[in-house]
Parts: sequence; C-alpha cells; structure tokens
Amino acid sequence: MSPGQRASGSPSEPTSDDPEARARQICLRLLTAEPRTRAELAQALHRGGVPAEAAEAVLGRFADVGLIDDAAFARAWVESRHYSRGLSRRSLSAELHRQGVQADEIREAVGSLDPDQEVATARRLVEQKLAASRGQPPEVRARRAAGTLARKGYPAGLVFRLIKEVLEQEGSREIPGLDPDQFLNPDPDDGSDPAGGGYSGLPRRNRDPSGTQRPGAGAPGREPPGPAAAITARCALGGKTPMESACIWA
Repeated sequence: MSPGQRASGSPSEPTSDDPEARARQICLRLLTAEPRTRAELAQALHRGGVPAEAAEAVLGRFADVGLIDDAAFARAWVESRHYSRGLSRRSLSAELHRQGVQADEIREAVGSLDPDQEVATARRLVEQKLAASRGQPPEVRARRAAGTLARKGYPAGLVFRLIKEVLEQEGSREIPGLDPDQFLNPDPDDGSDPAGGGYSGLPRRNRDPSGTQRPGAGAPGREPPGPAAAITARCALGGKTPMESACIWA
C-alpha cells in the first residue's frame, strides 16, 4: 500500500509538508467522489490551509490535463438537472453561479437548452401537479401548481398561461384568477418541493428536491456530469489509465 492511502485505496487526509502535494491529495480525494468546479476545489484548498500560490499551481495543472473542466461540468449539469428535476434556465444559471462557474460558461451551457424544451417541461410539470390535485378546489390546485413551478424558477407569465390552458383542456368550468402574491409566496406545505427556496427555484445546497443526499460528499444530490470522477478515481488508486501519468505529474 502506498503512503497516503487507506486500506480501501482511497486517498487519506493529506499529511505531506509539501503544499502542492497536499493540494493534489485534497483535489484527488474530492474528484474521486464526483466532478467539481475549479472554484469548489479552490475553496476546499483554502479551507485545508494550502497557500494560494500552491493551490493555483495545482488547479492549473489539473485543468491542463482535463481533470477540471468547468464548461463540460456546466453543460452536463444543465442537461441532468433540467431533465431529472425540471429546473428552468433561470434556476440552472443560479446553481452554476453558486458553484463558481464563470458567466460566459454558464451562458453557453444554459443556451444549449432549447426555449421550446423549457416550455414543454413547464407544461409537463403543470399537468402532473394538476392531475395529482383533481377533486380539490380550483384555486388550491392552481396555487399549488404555480408554487411548484415558482420554486423551479419559471416566470409567472408563462406559469399563469400554462395553468389556464391545462385547466381549459380538462374542461374546467371555473378558471381561477391567479394572484401574483400567491405565486411569489407559494404554499410551503404543498409537499411539491421540500427543498424550497421561494421564487428563485433554488434547491438547498445540501439536498436535492427529493430530499436525497448525494453520495460521498454529503452535499446536494447531483448527478455526476461526466467521466472525470471515474478517471480521477482510477488515478488515485494507481490504475493504468491514459491520465495516470498526468495525475502523478500534477
């Protein structure tokens, strides 16, 4: 067993006096669990007491060999979170911003989501929410559907239109007028999105909207956006991969 590894083969807490070696160990440990943005790794290195110069040197080399790729991370995040959680472009942008992705990379990733697809997703969410509340008063159904989409970041105008259209398709004789105050302050007890977050539609950092904790790091449920985690895991374990020499050199 090589120094700095547990019996399981995963990197142990760094003990090296060399700040760059300590930075490499921290980054590999985190990347083994899941892909991370450069900003997230920089924060971890700062918390670990790694000097700024050593941190920048290691982060730069990791980026050079492709172990850090914020643009790819952002693209995969948008695809995963939109299709699995139904989040709007607004919410996706805010999530990526919180993770330290640069504005131009956020715009490119979010821009890859077709506006028609976003509307189709919003309509599906409205249909699902209204279908689940049949038999309840129309104003309650509309308010809860609006609240669900509000927390996912959809604009009020779009939500009002879709709720009206879906209720009309149901043949509802009573189409409630939607109060903007109800939309901007959605019912927190409707059970539609326990992560909450008000109008912004932003899930809390430590859990996803289903309440499921993401594996490994105890932070939000997030689908790994790409193969970086597997690559770094094999590198950290000494596996024979094309990136092995880069990992050792980094």
